[in-house]
Amino acid sequence: MCQLFVGADPALWENETRSLRMDGMATSVRLEAFFWSVLEDVGIRDQLSVSQLLQRLYDESLDEGHDLDNFASFLRVCCGRYLALQLSGDLPSDTAVALRDVDAAGILARENSRRKPQSKAVSRQHSEAGMQTQ
Repeated sequence: MCQLFVGADPALWENETRSLRMDGMATSVRLEAFFWSVLEDVGIRDQLSVSQLLQRLYDESLDEGHDLDNFASFLRVCCGRYLALQLSGDLPSDTAVALRDVDAAGILARENSRRKPQSKAVSRQHSEAGMQTQ
C-alpha cells in the first residue's frame, strides 16, 4: 500500500519558497512543490497568476473574518479541497470551467448536507459510549 506514496517522485515534497507581494508588502510562502503545482492549476482556471490567486484568497479570507496566522496551512487545505471536490464530482475537472463560474453556494450546501448525517452519527456514538461507561 505505501509503495504508492513512497514510490512517488521525491520532487513532489521538496520545499519551495516563493517571494511575492501582498498588499504592496514583500513576503514569502513556503510550500511543497506538489501544492505549488495545484495552485498553478487553480489559477489557470481563472486566468490568474499564482501571486494573483494568493492575493485573492488572502483578501477574500479576511473579508470572511478568517484568521490567517498560518497562511501556508490554509493554502494546503485549499489545494486538498480543490482536488477532493474534483474527485467527488462537485467541481468539474474540466479546467476550461472557471472557478468564478461554479455554484459555490450549492457546492457548500451539498457538502454540509453530506456532513450533517455523519456528524450526528458520531455524536450518537459518543453519547452511547458515554452511557456504557457510566
